[in-house]
Amino acid sequence: MPQPETPAVRTPHEVLNRYYQAMLDKSADDLADLYAPDAVHEFPFTSPGFPARYEGREAVRAGYAAAWGASPVRVREVRRVSVHETGDPGVLVAEHVVVATLPAKGDAAFTVPGLLILRVREGLLTHVRDYMDGLGLAGGKA
Repeated sequence: MPQPETPAVRTPHEVLNRYYQAMLDKSADDLADLYAPDAVHEFPFTSPGFPARYEGREAVRAGYAAAWGASPVRVREVRRVSVHETGDPGVLVAEHVVVATLPAKGDAAFTVPGLLILRVREGLLTHVRDYMDGLGLAGGKA
């Protein structure tokens, strides 16, 4: 497994940028390397067959590798709707829309809105609340 770089200089905005790039690349390793070893990633809106949370960097890596590896969905773009800073400089709220295609449906684009609440400490994600429409991302809205 690759070792994450020393993230001390990463700001929460830089972490968010890398998070979105990992989504575009469907790179579970790049995504997981943004997390602290004991981080928690929660999905308040659960979907059938998808866990409510991942506990730890390696659970994020394994979970996303399995989900992205099994999914034929291709993420074409992550449109940033807004990013809100909070009273805590380590916490961002990011609203986005994922534009994706599903080859089995003729590559017609569909969109899935999402919201992330990211807590970053010392350049690593320590807690993520990921509000996504899992059924929409699976192609249910295509």
